[in-house]
Amino acid sequence: MKKITLCFVLLMMSAVTFPASAASNLRGDVNGNNEVDISDVTALISYVLTGNGSSLVLANADCTLNGEIDISDVTCLIDYVLRGAWPEDPHEWVDLGLPSGTLWATCNIGADNPEDYGDYFAWGEIEPKELYSWGTYKWYIGAPHFLLCKYCTDVDTHDMGGINLIIDNKTELDPEDDAAYVNWGPSWRMPSEEQSKELVTCCSWQWTTMNGVIGEFATGPNGKTLFLPAAGCYFENYGPNPIYPYGYYWTRTLNPDIPILAFYICFNDEYISYLRGYWSSGRSAGYTVRAVRAQ
Repeated sequence: MKKITLCFVLLMMSAVTFPASAASNLRGDVNGNNEVDISDVTALISYVLTGNGSSLVLANADCTLNGEIDISDVTCLIDYVLRGAWPEDPHEWVDLGLPSGTLWATCNIGADNPEDYGDYFAWGEIEPKELYSWGTYKWYIGAPHFLLCKYCTDVDTHDMGGINLIIDNKTELDPEDDAAYVNWGPSWRMPSEEQSKELVTCCSWQWTTMNGVIGEFATGPNGKTLFLPAAGCYFENYGPNPIYPYGYYWTRTLNPDIPILAFYICFNDEYISYLRGYWSSGRSAGYTVRAVRAQ
């Protein structure tokens, strides 16, 4: 509390303000005055202490983008008002000029360079592992039937071979089950089905190599590019095949009609039509993840 009080005094002396570019959705504009300044810090401290947010724009108060509003948001907001910039993110991204404005990471989760494969994740898991199978899948209960314990929609299980489900009707990963959010921080998410569909339909694609690694260059409407290595996938005893390279990239979206599956991007050199759509796969397979900036 002493640290916050000291920063508060410094802010009162500096009284720096930053004009809003989009007041209706301006990160840090807690009191809704179309600016991010000392008054927002005061309002946010008051909310954290009292819980009374009736006069505040709470949608703008999650300064850390972690899905919660607490003292860490006060610290983050103070840092912004003092420096005029949010805390730096070590992960780079590119603006491809997509209609939605989605910003895509330049590397896979677990990679240091665009051509690196990075880590592999089962859908809804946040750590890589040795074996990717239904037997090792976090959300699989198993015998006597195919029973999932999270991310299950209320569908007719007869058409899926009598699969028994625990119904929660969740169709998108919670942040704590999102490999991008957990590994890279709250500024990142795995892409949604719509964001992935936009990427494959709004970009032009070229099968090529980067530093000797096979993959696809996606060129956005504004001419900027993104490289996705054909990193393959893992399932049971199968791993990436260098002779028949494919790219498999998870989205955060469940297939609501067949909840043992989730949507992903798939491509290779021969079937370029794969780049025109998105497909669904068993959730226990180990695929790579290319993150997007949280919006």
